[in-house]
Amino acid sequence: MKKDRLDKQLEFILAIDKEKNIFRQTYVSDASRMENDAEHAWHMAVMCMILSEYAEHPIDKLKTMTMLLIHDLVEIYAGDTYAYAGVDAEEIHQREYAAAEKLYGMLPEEQGIYFMNLWKEFEEGKSPEAQFARTMDRIQPMMLNAATDGRAWKEHKVRLSQIMKRNEHTAEGSSVLWDYALKHFVMPHVESGEIIDDETHSTGLK
Repeated sequence: MKKDRLDKQLEFILAIDKEKNIFRQTYVSDASRMENDAEHAWHMAVMCMILSEYAEHPIDKLKTMTMLLIHDLVEIYAGDTYAYAGVDAEEIHQREYAAAEKLYGMLPEEQGIYFMNLWKEFEEGKSPEAQFARTMDRIQPMMLNAATDGRAWKEHKVRLSQIMKRNEHTAEGSSVLWDYALKHFVMPHVESGEIIDDETHSTGLK
């Protein structure tokens, strides 16, 4: 029997409930447990709603929030890869691309195409919305790591050079928020030793 539009939509909605079971390597703010992907997405969407005034360029807020809510859904099939795990970025992209096609392909065609294109836009990081969304995706875990006294940074022996490399484009979405994150979330934990300062960096502090 051919599935009708509502069947497809509800099947997708039920499938993405699995995002609640994908745990990241970032602790929640009281350090009691790791956050899951659904919590991460919700948190970033709210951040976007509140912090969009600091975007480097004007953005479509609803589009950006939608991008943040759907971009990690692919990890239902592809799994979560820790930011500093040293896994080849192209390998991750190919795995997640296949997962995106599978997941968004569950939806009615025009909705599936819309979500797939939003996912691709985030991955490319060229539009103002994608750049700001990627800034949220970088700053949210930094904020939680700072709130938990650098617990995950310490456990994974994260180096300042790794953080600077991962965030080399974060200011493109918001230089104000990147400067704030560097000053308040990162550098205090370099000074206290939770982040390994392995070399001298040009941080762009103002």
